[in-house]
Formats: sequence, structure tokens, C-alpha cells
Amino acid sequence: MTRLISACLFCVALLGGCATRPVNVLAPIAEPPPPGAGRVEMLVATTRAASTDPGEMFTGGRSFEPSLITLSVSIPPPEARKPGAVQWPERLPPNPATDFAVLEARRLPPDQLGDWARGHPPPSGRVAVFVHGYNSNFEASVYRYAQVAWDSRMAATPLLFSWPSRGSALDYVYDRDSATFSREALEEILRRLAALPEIREISVVAHSMGAWLAMESLRQMAIRDGRVDPKIRDVALAAPDLDVDVFAGQFLELGETPPNIVVFVSRDDRALALSQRIGGGVDRLGMIDPNAEPYKTGLRMTNLTVVDLTGMKSDDRLSHGVFAQSPEIVRLLGGLIDSGEIRVASDSIPLDDQFTVFVHGAARTVGGAANLLLSAPAALLSPLGGASSSEAY
Repeated sequence: MTRLISACLFCVALLGGCATRPVNVLAPIAEPPPPGAGRVEMLVATTRAASTDPGEMFTGGRSFEPSLITLSVSIPPPEARKPGAVQWPERLPPNPATDFAVLEARRLPPDQLGDWARGHPPPSGRVAVFVHGYNSNFEASVYRYAQVAWDSRMAATPLLFSWPSRGSALDYVYDRDSATFSREALEEILRRLAALPEIREISVVAHSMGAWLAMESLRQMAIRDGRVDPKIRDVALAAPDLDVDVFAGQFLELGETPPNIVVFVSRDDRALALSQRIGGGVDRLGMIDPNAEPYKTGLRMTNLTVVDLTGMKSDDRLSHGVFAQSPEIVRLLGGLIDSGEIRVASDSIPLDDQFTVFVHGAARTVGGAANLLLSAPAALLSPLGGASSSEAY
């Protein structure tokens, strides 16, 4: 009964934290964007079932045949938007002067990934794959990644991997099973990207439950091939809804030369606190305190980097999407994708195995983070520790 009550509290809290969004907003518009508007060209790979409505494109249902689609997303001019926010249309069709809008959409045969890369080679040779989290419908995942790609100023070509979340707070179990359903498809997309000569480097950015999916796919690749493909250079896990013991096991399976892994954590994350309670009180990776044991010692024995966003303010009442809503943190993420480095102000801190740096007073440079931890310790394979907290609320 206690577990059931916790589950109900979890759903109510998430429902209370998500504003009602318009639906079916992805039909391409005829009106050209105004001067100063931004434009994000992205490739989407999805295991969602196709919709007959061009404004929805894909549903929360599952498909055994992954789909590919190219999208061109218009971003309102700077004077009409707040960085870190998605400007949802209040009416249809969207107004590109004030709203995010799709300018063009084109479906590709699933076997044309190589043709796409040859016809649209990434200018930087880099691709950034984004894996969204729980409770995200297709349009939300498209517009959120367009926002992150634009605000981060990254040079990498964006590729969205959208798995079949139903976009409902009451469907946590369905979403978790859908993430499991999508493991092989994400692994195959990463494998096919890495095989293309036009692509030199791949970064993976995964949010919330998407972090579990990303780590599972990389783990499967390492088990099959004996390693993660070396083109997959960086993996950023934002607010990962991931049991720390499960993560430790996944990490150990990545082999002797895993990618650089950066974890964005916050002890203010109410969504993860409730997930932890439902999960039996075991710590969630996205809520660890990197200054406390066993994590402080464990981080010194791995090649993990932790960015602690505890105390950072955002419009997200659950503090679960801070990484995307803070312009400073989004640009920090863009720098990681493009250079393999975490940059704070003008100082570059490379991800190598020589040091651990704690940057205090970070409010001056990252817009209000109470405590930014940058850790780049020795690359020895070890779990984060077997202990787990029973405290939750």
C-alpha cells in the first residue's frame, strides 16, 4: 500500500509540474520565418508508430521498423524568445515570428542513413545524438532538442532518437518498457553512424529515463564488440533516472576505454526524489552528492565527470530539466559536444586523467549554480560503490 501511495504521489507531482501543451503542432507551415529567426536542421530516428496526422507525425505507440525523418525547425528571433525556453504556439498554424514551427519535413527510407550523411555531411564531422526522457510526446522531444541545439551554439549536426513515450505522467511503466523495447534500435543507429566516413565523432546526450536507454545501448555494443566504438567520444547524462547500482554495472561493461561520461546532477530534483522512493530508496544517479561518500571516492577511481547543478534556479518546478533551461549550462553542454572539454568562463578544463577540480563560487560564471563540481579523475574501472541510501521523500 505504501508503494502504491508513493506511485500516486509521483504521478500527481509530475502532472502538477507539466503545463498543458498544444498538440499536433508539427505540420510544416507555409509562412516564411521573419528576419533574425533561427533554423535547426535535424535528423530524427524513432521507434514510434507513425501517425496519419501530419501535425503529430508519430504517436506513443511502438514500431518494430524504425523510421528516419529530416526536420527543419524555425526558432523565433531573439527579441521574441527567452533562451532556454520552447515557445509553444497558442493557436495553429504556428507563427514563426513568435513560435517554434516546422518549416519542412521529409521521411527517408530506413536504409538511407548513409545517403543522408553523404548528401548532408556534418560540417564539423560531429553528430550529437539526443535521447529524450519519460513523459515526452514526439513534438515535445523535437522542439526541446531544437531549443537545446540552438541555444547551445553547437556546431555538431543534431540527431534526435525519439523512443515511444506516451507523453503521460500516468504511463511510467509503459515508458520504461518502451525504453527497453528501443535498446537495439538505438544501438544500431549509433553503430551505423560510426561506420560512416563522413562522421568523425559522436556525442550522446540523454535526459532522465533516456539515460538508462543510452547506457543500455552502449553496454550492448560493448558486449557485442568488446568495446564502445571509439567514434562515440562523449556521453552526457542529464538528470539520469538511473539506479546507481544498475549504472555501476552498465559502466563496468563498457570496456577498458569507455567514452568520457559527464553526469549532470541536482539534489533539488523532485522528480528523481519520487522515482527513488518508488525504486525502493536506492539512490538515483541524477541526485548523488559528489562530495559525499561513497561517491567522492568512487569518482576518483573512474573517468566520470560530474556537474552539480544543486541550487540552480529554473522555471521547472521539479528542477528536472535544468540542464536545458539554463542558457549557461546549455552552452557548457555545447562546448563539451564540440570540443570534448568543459569550459567555465574563459578557463578550459579538459577531460583527462590528471586531476580533480572543484570550482566554488560558480555563480559568477554559470548563472547561479551553488556548487559546480568538475571531476576528471584517473580512468580506473570501478563501480560508484555498493552503498545506497534509504532516505527519500
